[in-house]
Amino acid sequence: MPELPEVETIRRTLNELVAGKTIKSVTVNLPRIIQKPAEPVEFAAALEGQTISGVERRGKFLRFIMDDLVLVSHLRMEGNYSVYPSDEPIKLHTHVLFHFEDGTDLRYKDVRQFGTMHIFRQGEDLLEKPLNKLGIEPVGNPAFTLAALKKLLSGRKTKMKPLLLNQEYVVGLGNIYVDESLFLAKIHPERTADSLTPAEWKRLYEAIIETLDKAIEAGGSSVYTYVNSQGEMGLFQHQFQVYDRKGEPCVRCGSPIEKFFLAGRGTHICTRCQKKPVQANGTTRKEAAILGTE
Repeated sequence: MPELPEVETIRRTLNELVAGKTIKSVTVNLPRIIQKPAEPVEFAAALEGQTISGVERRGKFLRFIMDDLVLVSHLRMEGNYSVYPSDEPIKLHTHVLFHFEDGTDLRYKDVRQFGTMHIFRQGEDLLEKPLNKLGIEPVGNPAFTLAALKKLLSGRKTKMKPLLLNQEYVVGLGNIYVDESLFLAKIHPERTADSLTPAEWKRLYEAIIETLDKAIEAGGSSVYTYVNSQGEMGLFQHQFQVYDRKGEPCVRCGSPIEKFFLAGRGTHICTRCQKKPVQANGTTRKEAAILGTE
């Protein structure tokens, strides 16, 4: 699933490609992509004549800002936007086409068919689902401070990885960038938030910002099928420290990177750099499980 760096890269690309264009008509080939309004015919009619003034982002969602409407789009697993001449043949799995007055199309392609689109009146989209419960933005946001991060998370008994994946606290972080941030901060993903020291919170805060900034600068990560709206691959996968590096040497200490599953998600760590949480009796969770004391 595209995470914040990938969605931000797509947003920037789309701004270059479609800002200022006016929608002449809309074709919906897969009705279930359209979540609001309920009828695809109403969706298409509402967008006719609307001019896209810009594309913004909220977490992993794209926001197409128009004259008096906002189109909220979530790419989910493999959704992708591209611009084509209107007379170019339509590729397989192209589910929604926005036909512009200048003879080009913005086409939404989604092999897995999990993407969603909602239309709202301007000013309403941030107050309703799916955006109204999203947490704080960690990129380009002066409100995202160390104090704000600690206020949101510290004291909770939840393990750090699932906590950071929860979009109601900090938005945009997914499997890749949580693994990378926790490694950079030298924090084991099974540590609970209430166990972190002030120094660890500082390292984590700085690691989240550094990881996301570097990933955005690299155009995101092309691990599976991700490309931006100009068909270009991201390059951050070449900078991975732990993610997708099972068995390879740690860049810090040389120990092999290990992979295990936490909350149903593949998780990559260096067991030497990221110490396991310790039980009250001094044993690690793994030792406690063997001894039958956990």
